Amino acid sequence: MLDPVLLAEQLIDCESVTPATGAVFDCLAAMLEPLGFTIHRFVAGEAPDGPVENMFAIRQGPQGSRHFAFAGHLDVVPAGEGWTSGPFKAERRGELLYGRGAVDMKGSIAAMVAAVADVPAEAGTLSFIITGDEEGPARFGTVPLIELIRELKAEPDLCLVGEPTSVHRLGDMVKIGRRGSVNMWITCKGAQGHVAYPHLADNPIPRLIALLAELDALVLDGGSKWFQPSNLEVTDLEVGNKATNVIPAEARARISIRFNDQHSGATLVAMVEEIARRHKGDVRAVISGENFITLPGAFSTIIAEAVKAETGLDPELSTSGGTSDARFLRAVCPVVEFGLCNATMHKTDEAVAMADLHVLQRIYTRIAISALS
Repeated sequence: MLDPVLLAEQLIDCESVTPATGAVFDCLAAMLEPLGFTIHRFVAGEAPDGPVENMFAIRQGPQGSRHFAFAGHLDVVPAGEGWTSGPFKAERRGELLYGRGAVDMKGSIAAMVAAVADVPAEAGTLSFIITGDEEGPARFGTVPLIELIRELKAEPDLCLVGEPTSVHRLGDMVKIGRRGSVNMWITCKGAQGHVAYPHLADNPIPRLIALLAELDALVLDGGSKWFQPSNLEVTDLEVGNKATNVIPAEARARISIRFNDQHSGATLVAMVEEIARRHKGDVRAVISGENFITLPGAFSTIIAEAVKAETGLDPELSTSGGTSDARFLRAVCPVVEFGLCNATMHKTDEAVAMADLHVLQRIYTRIAISALS
């Protein structure tokens, strides 16, 4: 039996700020190879969003058997200042294990590795879909991984992403879907001039303010059966005018919309473009992902039963929170997210309860065995 705490320590000790490559993938490969996994590694992309390393590891079961995949990421967000101990040197203090990635999500990956060690090889095919680009732009991570999986004709039947979904206690929440995400950059152009001669200039700032006010007043929807209401937020406003006596020639803003199943990224972009045109504004948009849901059924029941067996909890099935790489993986097979408590993710002194790592290992083992049966 493998100890998930020891495995998590080894992964945390490999600094892997996004985009991640190298040592942390060496570390994971060294854990999986003795368990019978064939490792496929490749690097994709160039600066500034790359290079990114990715891994697909597979342990083939009997011919015709089901295929269950664990998915996750080895990259982490920057540590920041103010840590009590080194962010890239795992440290046990009391009942907690500290280090960047302890929760998001090296701890979950450690529990996955320890879990598959307890799954008999004859149970079926197991795989790991691991990227170094989830915390960044996600351009060179899971998307090219999916291309490799399809080339290998190794699409899984079911996939579990180990994001930290639990809120108050391990096992209290499972994510069966996510809202979509789109970011838009809005520019209003005018004509520069002297503030004392406004009739000789064209100030774009009032138009941009009016445009943003119209967007801010929108009520996109009231939510739906499985999703909370969509929300539009202004996330940046910039003019960059350092002179006090100059009317600027351009004003810029950025908005972000998280949207439910009553919208698509394209329809929201078209809506904002129409409003922007009325204010002589231009829009550039990037759709990060569409909304999706894996409706409650056999897969979510497998997870809920495993959670209850180990924790006594009936997990809430939710679509709340931000986005994840599940937005890409859902194109391959049904996907659900379940992992550790998320209270300290991305924070200074990120930490996981060591007892939770052991419980999560047992839950993951139960899920894998049931999903393969």
